[in-house]
Amino acid sequence: MLFKFPKNDSKYYWTSHSKSKMLQYRISEQKIKTVLKNPSRKEEGVAPKTTAVMMRADTPKKKNEIWIMYQESKLDKSKKIKIISTWRYPGVSPKGNEIPVPNDILEELENLI
Repeated sequence: MLFKFPKNDSKYYWTSHSKSKMLQYRISEQKIKTVLKNPSRKEEGVAPKTTAVMMRADTPKKKNEIWIMYQESKLDKSKKIKIISTWRYPGVSPKGNEIPVPNDILEELENLI
């Protein structure tokens, strides 16, 4: 499968970090947009002024979740969504706890912020 990186446009801005995680976790641009439009869960993100959303992505053999962390900004009358990071969580994350961000992503985000 050939991986195609998303391009920035008037609605979405994709950080280089998010693009690398899309490749690592094999999450497509379309899947991320689907999660953003119809999340199963919405939480405060771990980076300042971010939101994290999740959608189940179970297969017959595995349970997992796709998480997206983003920031929203308003430009004129439209919103722009900055995709900060994305990852897969194996299993079912516990509700009411901090969102389950892998350690490598936390370390990389600390260097970006």
